[in-house]
Amino acid sequence: MSTASTEVLAFPHIKAIVRDNGTAEVVVAGNSRVVPDGDTLQDLRNNALALVVSEAQTLQRPVRVQIEDPEGHGELIVHPDNKIESVSYEPRPARRRAQAPATTPETVAPAVIETVPVTAPEPIPAPAQPSTVDATAAAVDRQPWPPTPVEADETTDVPVSSGRGRSTTQRIIAAEEPQAAVTGPEEPATRRSLKETSFLVSAPVLEPATQGWRGTLTRLGFRMDPSPEELSEREDIRTVSQHWPGPRTIAVVNRKGGANKTPTVVMLAAILARYSGAATVAWDNNESQGTLGWRTEKGAHNRSVLDLIDSSTELLSPSTNAAEIAKFVHHQTADKFDVLRSDENEEGDHEVTAEEVDIAHQVLTRYYRLVVMDSGNTARAANWRRMIDHTNQLVVPVTAIEDRAEAARLTLQTLESRGGHDAELARNAVVIVSESTDAKRSITGDALKRAKAEAQRIADGFEPFVRTVVRIPYDPAMVNGPIRYEALQPATQRAWLAAAAAVAKGF
Repeated sequence: MSTASTEVLAFPHIKAIVRDNGTAEVVVAGNSRVVPDGDTLQDLRNNALALVVSEAQTLQRPVRVQIEDPEGHGELIVHPDNKIESVSYEPRPARRRAQAPATTPETVAPAVIETVPVTAPEPIPAPAQPSTVDATAAAVDRQPWPPTPVEADETTDVPVSSGRGRSTTQRIIAAEEPQAAVTGPEEPATRRSLKETSFLVSAPVLEPATQGWRGTLTRLGFRMDPSPEELSEREDIRTVSQHWPGPRTIAVVNRKGGANKTPTVVMLAAILARYSGAATVAWDNNESQGTLGWRTEKGAHNRSVLDLIDSSTELLSPSTNAAEIAKFVHHQTADKFDVLRSDENEEGDHEVTAEEVDIAHQVLTRYYRLVVMDSGNTARAANWRRMIDHTNQLVVPVTAIEDRAEAARLTLQTLESRGGHDAELARNAVVIVSESTDAKRSITGDALKRAKAEAQRIADGFEPFVRTVVRIPYDPAMVNGPIRYEALQPATQRAWLAAAAAVAKGF
């Protein structure tokens, strides 16, 4: 089965060049590698492809290669198992020499003989070469380069001998009918416009490895390409670092308490703020008192969403300075995002209404590009339903406990049954399954194993019904107290980066 060209990464940038002077080179990420000599043009092609196969085997994945030779240019996909697929190939137009001038009206212009190299049916094996290039070259599929024979207008090929064991063909161009004598050289081709060319290099430069043994060798002076794992991490970083036109709102929902909603809000806000540099706010949209304020850093005041709503007229005034929003939010000094807390007045009984959600959302989207909303446990509440109306991407967190998973399923089912925007959010949701354990249980090795197995079962169950499912490993830094990105283990940080990238792809 062929590989879709869009599924093969475009880096490292690889180019295989075969010249008509009998030399060739393979350029990988700007580094040139000399191709062993060959007696025929096809031998040089095979030797060049052997080096590309070695690169694919090193990366353990298919690679793209731009090919260029005297007969044409195009693109191939080369697999580690020596399989080669042709993406495109454009032959160069055959050149025709000027005809000799006629001496009398009866003289017929003679046929013009043009000698060009072609591939022999059975190429003579190249001399033994050191290294492993020959062994790989023998297994390289010879057909895709060139994928189709070069065609010329009205030609006849006659095989002749050209020495050095190289097979050539005399290409005889059929003589035309008598015509007027050629009185001068052919006119030059039409000059191209400067708008049609550029001196800028379009292909991105692949930065050397920074992680693992490849990164160690790079720091020692040996430039190494990054591993597939590092390339995947770079792609996730690129995804979460983007800026989108207009604000984006993320809603984190689950009808069951203890499903990891608040930690999910904190981690998504921290990663998006750290990498994108965009103004990001985490908003606790509980009906009354939520826990987001307990798991994050407190500022120098006690204001909450109710204070922001009361001051909305001033905050939405064109004359208000952007820094005024700091009076109502609590800045996270390490993770670079702000927190809008829910009402924490123990004696208060005010529940946020749908209209108040509209007001608060209007204020926040004026001052922030990204809004990550925590939620309560009642999908019927007015503020919960109005939050969904403003949502661009739905996130459903769940822990490795069956009742949390069942509550998540019911939450998605409720949204799907409502149809329209709600159903679309459910189908495009990102489910984040954390391998955490119940706080009432002792955290032992056996408990973690059970949590991993249960997390996998839950993830498999949700996968057919949502856009993406991401698993998060257990990390004690997520259990109690304020949550800090830097306090997490490297594997946990990497998992949350993947989760944030999955969310960002929904924007």
